[in-house]
Amino acid sequence: MAADNQAMKWTLPWAAALLLGCSPALNWRSVAFEDAALTVTLPCKPERATRTVELAGTPTELAMVGCDADGATFAVSTLALAQPERAGETLTHWRTAALARMGAARTLSEVPFTPHGTLPLPPSVRLVAQGQRPGGGEVTAQAVWFARTVGSQVRLYHAVVYTDTPRPAVADTFFAGLEMR
Repeated sequence: MAADNQAMKWTLPWAAALLLGCSPALNWRSVAFEDAALTVTLPCKPERATRTVELAGTPTELAMVGCDADGATFAVSTLALAQPERAGETLTHWRTAALARMGAARTLSEVPFTPHGTLPLPPSVRLVAQGQRPGGGEVTAQAVWFARTVGSQVRLYHAVVYTDTPRPAVADTFFAGLEMR
């Protein structure tokens, strides 16, 4: 009986976290990034965009997919790196630019993020930061940056959930849905 009670102590918090991440307002679906060899799971009908951005001094084609649901914005971006030897430097630049855009006042946490099949680069991280929305008001970003080799190219990835306050269970579900192909 003691073993059953111990199992329940571990099972109930995880079950509650999964239920929070899978609320009825979040209708999760798989979305393929064909050129990036990535499938993402988004909780709403995605919008796609492609644009040229300057990243680490180099104009780069950035592909994005994202949507808004249940008071959160979910987005995934990817690009093929013209200079693979600059992967770490470019990830750092990307993270710095993203945090500056939101006026990140502070980073609440930062840990390495290297899912299976990704490159073990120091700037591959998962973080939580607080800043300001473009129109005002506080925003929390729960974000990851990572890189991997796809065929003969190195690709960089960034996934983020923007919310008013941290929602770790939702972010956990979102980041767990990043499937390398």
